[in-house]
Amino acid sequence: QQEKEDLQGKLKFREHMSQTAGKSEATAAPSKNSDLEMKQLQCKLKNSNNEISKQSTTIKSLKNEVLEKEVRVRELQAKISRLERDLSMKRHLIEDLRSRLKTNQENEKTSNETLENLERKVKALAEDCSNKKSSIDSLKQRLNIATKEKSQYEQMYQKAKDELEKKNLKLNDLEGKMIATEYAMTELEAAASQQLHGLAKQTGQALETIQKKLLLTSDKVEEFMTFVKALTRELQQSIQELRTKIKQAKKMGEVRPCKKGLSQESVQLAASILNVSTTDLEEILEVEDDEETAKTKMEFEKDKEWLQYIQKLPEAQ
Repeated sequence: QQEKEDLQGKLKFREHMSQTAGKSEATAAPSKNSDLEMKQLQCKLKNSNNEISKQSTTIKSLKNEVLEKEVRVRELQAKISRLERDLSMKRHLIEDLRSRLKTNQENEKTSNETLENLERKVKALAEDCSNKKSSIDSLKQRLNIATKEKSQYEQMYQKAKDELEKKNLKLNDLEGKMIATEYAMTELEAAASQQLHGLAKQTGQALETIQKKLLLTSDKVEEFMTFVKALTRELQQSIQELRTKIKQAKKMGEVRPCKKGLSQESVQLAASILNVSTTDLEEILEVEDDEETAKTKMEFEKDKEWLQYIQKLPEAQ
């Protein structure tokens, strides 16, 4: 189409040029070159027209093909949309199936665990059943023994019933006798109550005299207690004094021969060696032994225990 337009433009240009040339030079004849060009251009035009007609036919056929292809494309697009829908649906289905599979697998695990537990329980129940069967057999044996014992007890019950009837008769007789004895008892109680009133008066007077005597004896007991306590204290004190006197006498007896044996010069010499005065040296010589002090402590403790024991005796008895 563009070539056709170019050629038409050129033709028009040429015609215009020829017209202008014809007006200016009417008498001059057209040149051979322009004729040839005109012929060539006309040939080209014809060829282009033929080509255009061919191309128009091809364009029409192509348009028809394009329309058919567009229809086909639409159909294919519809198919694709359907397929996409189907795909999305199938994906959803697959996801649902996967989730169901997971849940089913979890359920299968739980069901397997429950199955294992149930199998264990079944085993345990089977063992229990076997145990219960053995216990039922033993119970049946016991029941047989119990039925035998029951028959024996029924016989014993009949015997006891007969004996009870006999004892009821005896009881009725005894009840009659009891009524008579109760009547006699009431008479005896009335007489005894009168006697008891008299005795109560006598005992009241005796009790008053006993209470007076008790008061006197309690005073005497208190006096005795104080006397015992004072006596024990005095005894302890006198014993301790005696012990101290004995110790002092022993010390004096031991120190005198020691002093006699030592001369005054030797005492002074010993004092100068020890760097102590003569009086201090005498005190050192008069020091008690550890054994004697321990003995004195033991004796003192024993005296204390004895005093506590004697003071507790009158309180206890």
